[in-house]
Amino acid sequence: MGSAALQPQRLTQAEIAQLPATGAGSGTSGVEGIRTHVLSGDPSREGPYTIMLSVPANTRIAAHRHKDDRVATIVSGTWNFVYGPVAGEDTKALGSGSFYTEPAGVSHFARTGAEPVVLYIHGIGPTDTEYAAASADPRR
Repeated sequence: MGSAALQPQRLTQAEIAQLPATGAGSGTSGVEGIRTHVLSGDPSREGPYTIMLSVPANTRIAAHRHKDDRVATIVSGTWNFVYGPVAGEDTKALGSGSFYTEPAGVSHFARTGAEPVVLYIHGIGPTDTEYAAASADPRR
């Protein structure tokens, strides 16, 4: 089965705002209040995809991992991010313009503070989300 080809695409902020938003989908956390816009591709299918997450203030996403390598850029707000199956002192505050990776199979946590966060995540699908502790999975 071949990989889906990337299609030419240009979106303004106004056009992105008009895209349908979902609360959960392939490769998302399922945490209530987080809005997901698919900017390019389809995270549930083979091939490249880009999603935009809009995360409300004071939101916590428990430790989870994905089967694909992903890269992310913070568009606005401060995203507090840490690798590992449990929260630790090495949480890093990533502000607007920051970049980080989500290597396949590597658990990570994230949370927002007093302000909402918008970020772009790019990967090669299909993707998924598996929580380190099933009891922390909000989709169950």
